Amino acid sequence: MDIPALVPAEQWNAITTWLNTTFETFDYKILEFYNTLHTGPLGGFFDFFFEAYTHLGDEGLLFIVLGIIFLLFKKTRKVGFGMLFAVIIGALFTNVTIKPLVARPRPYVTNQVFQDWWLAVAHGLEGEKSFPSGHTTSTVAALIPVFMMTNKKKSWIVLVLAVLMGASRNYIMVHFPSDILGGIIIGVIAGLLACLIMKLIYDAANKNGNKLGNKFVEFDLAEVIKNKKKA
Repeated sequence: MDIPALVPAEQWNAITTWLNTTFETFDYKILEFYNTLHTGPLGGFFDFFFEAYTHLGDEGLLFIVLGIIFLLFKKTRKVGFGMLFAVIIGALFTNVTIKPLVARPRPYVTNQVFQDWWLAVAHGLEGEKSFPSGHTTSTVAALIPVFMMTNKKKSWIVLVLAVLMGASRNYIMVHFPSDILGGIIIGVIAGLLACLIMKLIYDAANKNGNKLGNKFVEFDLAEVIKNKKKA
């Protein structure tokens, strides 16, 4: 693997300079903690776990697939649509708008220490732009509708899964912790917007006389399969 050249501070834009100076201590301390996990006695376990876990957020594909599956069943349809809308909104905010605007380089090309830590975990190169974390955005965005639309006694577990995604991005040294914070904030906004959109859609679908909307709301693949078996 080719080692990328460092991008000197003189080449950072104004937003990157502000982020890197404002969060300098915060970012360093947290990445130092994750490097300590890697070099500790259980480093092999964390390397395997976080390397595998981080790929669950690649391109938001897992949540898109889950969202489509949830669409097929009446009980989970709201959650499915919520997940899909949330991932799309999060991608528009993060990948289409904010990342190109901020253009913050990855940690491993802004600091020699971060590059050494990144090389130590042996993770490959990622896209050039770092802020905010797309993996964290899509994960938080997709799981907010799950949290909001299901039993709160159990759904809090998805928030732990979202936190672990952010942790995985820091552990493999491809994001600053402040990138993760940005991803969490944008993900929450995207998820809540998706929940609002779902409410508006269902309110419209449930209006009297809206036959197409009612069919959409009532369709359930499980019932269709069950009825075919009976027949």
